[in-house]
Amino acid sequence: MALTTTDLTLHYDPSKDDRPNLPPPPSVAITPCDPWPRPYYLENGLRRVAPYHYTYNTYCKARWRDREILDIFAAEFRDRSREYYKEAILDGRIVLNGKPCLDTTTPVRNGDVISHTLHRHEPPVSAQPIRVINETDSMIVIDKPAGVPVHPAGRYKYNSVVEIMRAERHYAFNPLPCNRLDRLTSGVMFVGKTSREAEDISAKLRGRTVRKEYVARVKGRFPDGEGWEGEEGTGGIVKCEEPILQISPILGLNRARASGKSAKTLFRRVAYYPAKVKAREDGQEKQTDAPLVAAKPLAGTEDEGYSVVHCLPLTGRTHQIRVHLQFLGHPISNDPIYSNRRVFGASLAKGDSTGDHDDEIKERLGKMGKTEVADAYSYNADKPASTTNGTKGTNGTNDTHESNSTNEKDTPSSISQTMQDLGITQTHQTTPTQLELLRAQELHKKYGPTADYKPLHHGTLHAGSLTPPPEPSNSTQSEEKDPAYAEMVKQHDEMVQDYNLRKGEKLTGEICDVCQTPLYSDPGPQELGIYLHALAYADVEGKWRYTSPMPEWTRAPGDTSSDLMDPPSWDYEALGDEAKMDVDAEKEIAERKNQRGLEKNKEIQVGE
Repeated sequence: MALTTTDLTLHYDPSKDDRPNLPPPPSVAITPCDPWPRPYYLENGLRRVAPYHYTYNTYCKARWRDREILDIFAAEFRDRSREYYKEAILDGRIVLNGKPCLDTTTPVRNGDVISHTLHRHEPPVSAQPIRVINETDSMIVIDKPAGVPVHPAGRYKYNSVVEIMRAERHYAFNPLPCNRLDRLTSGVMFVGKTSREAEDISAKLRGRTVRKEYVARVKGRFPDGEGWEGEEGTGGIVKCEEPILQISPILGLNRARASGKSAKTLFRRVAYYPAKVKAREDGQEKQTDAPLVAAKPLAGTEDEGYSVVHCLPLTGRTHQIRVHLQFLGHPISNDPIYSNRRVFGASLAKGDSTGDHDDEIKERLGKMGKTEVADAYSYNADKPASTTNGTKGTNGTNDTHESNSTNEKDTPSSISQTMQDLGITQTHQTTPTQLELLRAQELHKKYGPTADYKPLHHGTLHAGSLTPPPEPSNSTQSEEKDPAYAEMVKQHDEMVQDYNLRKGEKLTGEICDVCQTPLYSDPGPQELGIYLHALAYADVEGKWRYTSPMPEWTRAPGDTSSDLMDPPSWDYEALGDEAKMDVDAEKEIAERKNQRGLEKNKEIQVGE
């Protein structure tokens, strides 16, 4: 083929360009360091990260436009106080477009970059390893531990699946997660080694050509369902098609709502472990298993037993399985949100698809992790939806029970006065230690000083009640008749019980020596994971399937054997159209538009 030269005529003269120059992009702050190796250390079954300095950079979000910078931080980032953010703005740790703000009322505009440099304290996560199920040259299939976020986000950076895998291999390794699991959820995940493989798997997940199966442990005896043949422990199919609506993106709250997006999940009970009940035989009590009968589903706590449920989500809504199980009256036993009676009331929002109580629920949920622990275990059976007497739960009934952590004498007026006496202002969080001091002062006011009484330091654990103190030789009154001692023992037992039951991640009242930031306690079991596990991912055409072992919490009570139950599976042929993967209407519309655009492009190319 011969080559010929032609004259090149320039139709564009840069010297005559009269268009205004675009402004340079906003300046951003730079993170002081990126430590390698990562500052991990293991302690008490937790993976910890030594505190380090870090700079967050983010563009202005649509909901932030024209709002004052202090209001944005106080409303959006709840792990620190408004006073902290005020000082950070005035000290220059929070800057706008690389420049200090004039004051805390500086408005944030569209396109602005906000930077926040801080001494970062990452929460610890489980020290369980990330187990590899299968690995090829282009992809890794892992079993993600519960409680570990997939991507760096919020308070987590190095304590994330991406960074842990990078630290275990090498600095240049760039793991590319193809599917996302909630931080509290464990199970099967796909991690691409190459961007092409990651995009291929992600496209299949978006195209609804991959089936996802989960197992969950829920409260009570899950319904028998359609097609139940009476086999002990197992059940038939239970279908839930309640639409789901996001109520609060900040709190991560979703609810069943008729105005929400369509959602469909199939459930099937694979095991039921009834609660132990006391029976009398020859005048003595013994523990027996409650009889298993086809009865009305129970909607209480694990005091009524628990069920292991096989879940098949046919749509991909956020918190879909958790919300649907709550709607059915059998929430995941230790779910800190949807199984929390302090938030949802005694009924746990069973069958509730209205928005009548959303504001109350958001307010209660917003307190979790600040002044309260997001507990969700069976011990909260008698806890009200609010710590205030006479408040209404989500079912509209008055919850007149009292919280285990409050006392009749701890009235707002008395606590307020005592807080002032102790130098605790109303703007501060009342820590457990301070509350113990408040109660101690009230005891002293009521009974006078007691030489043997000292308020327990927060976190102190004892096996039982205090041993009665030795009785003075000249005393004519026994300890049983000593009101001060009796009250002391009662308070001690309440504190020990309260600590054991409510131990979890919350503000401790301590501060960091470097940055003066309020510190959180170690996360409790409810922060390290919930009873929800991504059991298997499979191609709808049966080309491949990856399954993880069943989690430990699926065992029967008291089972210490080395064998777990075999992972269950669905009979998709028997399910037929019932198990058809639903595709979102909006996705179908977008795909049709894209297809029409491609066809139009081909027509244009042919015409040319």
